[in-house]
Amino acid sequence: MEFQKDNSLFTGRLKSMVFALKGAFKLLTTEHSVMVQFSLGILITIAGFYFQISKTEWLLQTLAIGLVLSIEGLNTAVEKIADFIHPEFHERIGFIKDIAAGAVFFAAMTAIAIGVIIYIPYLT
Repeated sequence: MEFQKDNSLFTGRLKSMVFALKGAFKLLTTEHSVMVQFSLGILITIAGFYFQISKTEWLLQTLAIGLVLSIEGLNTAVEKIADFIHPEFHERIGFIKDIAAGAVFFAAMTAIAIGVIIYIPYLT
């Protein structure tokens, strides 16, 4: 079966959205780290409503949550591809997976910093 790209404006974009939603659902239902981070995002969103954070704080918080979930998704994709290509442990594959995990670490630390900057004034 040969892949045929849908070049029409509406149906092509609609199919892309369906694939993206399927991928997001797979991430949320199969990857424990994404489940944890998504849950933390929900809790932080609830905190935002509780503390009535400002519009700017909402923008930064939303960006931070999206950043972490997006990078985690890319990390998962890198890990799955690496495991598919080389299922046994290999030093180079491990190096690549460590780098991808490091990107998640940077995103998470950025999100934590944003959360601390936003919420510490409300808690003191």
